[in-house]
Amino acid sequence: MPRPIRSIIEDQEVFSCPSQTTVSEAALLMKRHEIGALMVVDDGKLVGVFTERDALFRVVAEGRDTQSTRLADVMTANPQTIDPDKPFINALQMMHEGRYRHVPVVENGRPVGMISARDALGPELEDFVYELLRQEQMADVLA
Repeated sequence: MPRPIRSIIEDQEVFSCPSQTTVSEAALLMKRHEIGALMVVDDGKLVGVFTERDALFRVVAEGRDTQSTRLADVMTANPQTIDPDKPFINALQMMHEGRYRHVPVVENGRPVGMISARDALGPELEDFVYELLRQEQMADVLA
């Protein structure tokens, strides 16, 4: 039986910042809580995600000032989200297809958690890898 996302995030603390937060403030929060991504929330609504990758590619690589750059300018806006009652394998598929490692979990328009590739250290990883191999084999057969 596939694990629903809700069971993975049930004890998770939700970390978020408004879009006007500076990159420096966001990075400190991420370091303090040892997380790789923050949900960017304005007026209770998810407007973006700020990840380690965003910090590296959109801030450091572009030579931006972390003290003055706001998340609104460097976040991944309007990210794909997933409902907490969906199976975790659906989130893994989204991450694989979109080539990202974090998916915000949203229920009734409200952010309730963040699922990450690290959460895959469980039975879904084995099932997911098996399914990818099966798809590759089918593609070889049909080619």
